Amino acid sequence: MATWEDLAAFVRAEYAVAEDVDTETEYRIIEDGDDEIRVLVEYEDDRSQIVIIYRERLDGREDWVQVVSVIGRAADVDLQKLLWELGQVSVVCGAVIMGEHVLLRHSVPLLNLDINEFTDPLNFIAETADHLEEMFFRDDDH
Repeated sequence: MATWEDLAAFVRAEYAVAEDVDTETEYRIIEDGDDEIRVLVEYEDDRSQIVIIYRERLDGREDWVQVVSVIGRAADVDLQKLLWELGQVSVVCGAVIMGEHVLLRHSVPLLNLDINEFTDPLNFIAETADHLEEMFFRDDDH
């Protein structure tokens, strides 16, 4: 995998409508743009999470991909408790505040990307975001 176009084509083929039979998790592309694709991840317990995959240009010369999921409004959570829980359940992503929301985010360079360096973090981001959202925000706003 070396370009955004390669990764986007993979995402479109893999997640147009896909199901992980081991976990009964469904993936479905809900928005598809030039530099951003949104995937709805639906779990067997009727919860769901939106994962945003987008190209980021580092220093105007190197393409990276970011995998992001919003978990809730920053003003509505004890950030210290949320960060402590994140430290217990994940080694893949970090939490950031963008605008009014807390997001989980993972970034990797596209140049020498191995596909498992993308698919595994995407799954971990979705699962961790859903766990934290359920634990700290109660409502499933994706």
